[in-house]
Amino acid sequence: QVQLVESGGGLVQAGGSLRLSCAASGRTFSSYAMGWFRQAPGKEREFVASISWSGGSTYYADSVKGRFTISRDNAKNTVYLQMNSLKPEDTAVYYCAAGGVPKATLSLALSYGMDYWGKGTLVTVSS
Repeated sequence: QVQLVESGGGLVQAGGSLRLSCAASGRTFSSYAMGWFRQAPGKEREFVASISWSGGSTYYADSVKGRFTISRDNAKNTVYLQMNSLKPEDTAVYYCAAGGVPKATLSLALSYGMDYWGKGTLVTVSS
């Protein structure tokens, strides 16, 4: 059973930074694309960023491009989301997700969708 555990959320002022981590277990982490999604109060869950199984490709939502960076450490079975220049509209529960197609290109992995999800970590950005 794949398990994803997020950490690093918290309260930060606008303009500040946070780094989220997601520790994975239960299968070969390094073979699958990973992603971050978020859900703000009263809104649907939305895509934030994704990274290919090798780390060679990344993709971002327009709303976070240039401010957020996704990365992974396959030796530590961990994916990260570095969030800079945070805005109040970034306030949300952030979820880590794992793809279901081993060693797929990032576009294929995203089109297939995510198979596993963490429970989320809350990020609150105050103005």
